[in-house]
Amino acid sequence: MRRVIYPGTFDPLTLGHLDVIERAVHLFGELIVAVGNNPAKKSLFSLRERTDMVREATGHLPNVTVHSFTGLLVHFARRMKAGAVIRGIRTVSDFEYEIQMALTNRAAAGLETLFVTPRPEYQYFSSQLIKEIASMGGDVSAMVPPCVVARVAAKLGRRNRRRPGEDAAS
Repeated sequence: MRRVIYPGTFDPLTLGHLDVIERAVHLFGELIVAVGNNPAKKSLFSLRERTDMVREATGHLPNVTVHSFTGLLVHFARRMKAGAVIRGIRTVSDFEYEIQMALTNRAAAGLETLFVTPRPEYQYFSSQLIKEIASMGGDVSAMVPPCVVARVAAKLGRRNRRRPGEDAAS
């Protein structure tokens, strides 16, 4: 069985992330979802909240463990004895950023990166977009797992709910 890591901030976890997780565990046997703390990003949820959301959403999947980490991914991967990193790619701009990281991780630690694209129906979801939609009272239930819908609503407050007659996607 080969152990791989799927790192991310998951702020919040999307159905695209969950799709990548479900397919990766079937391909590789053992998957560690690594919820990272990126100081360059302003997170809506704390590291613990994000880790709890991912655990709840992946609880039905055998051979998936969820850990939080700080610092360099290559150090975490070495501690976890992971053979490779899985990264989700939605767009060309994702690829440009991710290829730089993949090459750096390979040069620094010999850590290989495998790219997985989410299913087409999830390709346009991003955590940032979901937060923007939810902050303006939009419905994100088709973009995130049910446990995340409730947490986003709680975090952003009930005052941001849609008014009767407003479009959810607007």
